[in-house]
Amino acid sequence: MKDLFSDNSQLYQQARPDYSAEILEAVLKYVPERQLAWDCGAGSGQFTQWLAPHFQQVLATDLSAAQLAQAPQLQNVICRAAAAEHSGLADHSADLVTVAQAIHWFNFDAFYAEVRRVLKPKGCLAVIGYGLIEAQDPQLNQLIQLLYFDTLKGCWDAERHYVDELYQTIPFPFAEQQMPALSLQYRWSGPQLLNYFNTWSGFKHYVKQHNQSPLAPLEAYFAAQPIASSYAVQFPVLLRVGLCAAAQS
Repeated sequence: MKDLFSDNSQLYQQARPDYSAEILEAVLKYVPERQLAWDCGAGSGQFTQWLAPHFQQVLATDLSAAQLAQAPQLQNVICRAAAAEHSGLADHSADLVTVAQAIHWFNFDAFYAEVRRVLKPKGCLAVIGYGLIEAQDPQLNQLIQLLYFDTLKGCWDAERHYVDELYQTIPFPFAEQQMPALSLQYRWSGPQLLNYFNTWSGFKHYVKQHNQSPLAPLEAYFAAQPIASSYAVQFPVLLRVGLCAAAQS
């Protein structure tokens, strides 16, 4: 698993999109017991905080201690810096394992072996993510597309293709359940959008390669708009939920 997000972890916590009650509801439908959830690749706790009210205890792990340090401090949440394949949990102790916007960085075989080890017989794995941001304004959306596909071409890690393919091409050796089509919708200001683009791994690689920001066209676009402008944007939700074999009986 790569650690690409320890640098400027506070910005990541502030600028990344949140999740939603609809996502949580779709997942919890398949989790009859709620003693322990393991949120793997938890980052700064974006999804952990959604889980916490529904479980007696939540374990949040991430390779980046800097990311975990930005997570909200919740009474029933334990944070631990650990690789995805080393949760430290007892065998068959977890009711739910979640991975939000992180599984494409994992060693699939090693992680899935750990998932099988820690899940209870009626346990559930939920893989959550979001795809490329889409703007309602055509000009803004075109600038985002140019940034992602043209300017940053060659700057994305190879694993990014799993996100582009909406997580449909990741191996998923569990009994998969049908999920609703969901999206995350926001109205963000220009500065919010620029902060979000600053958290992209492709952005970070570009800056290291070229020693300059790739955001000049977007900055010029926002500078030409009224100061208080906000922009309707959405992210397609990537959601795959699978059950252990024993959970199907």
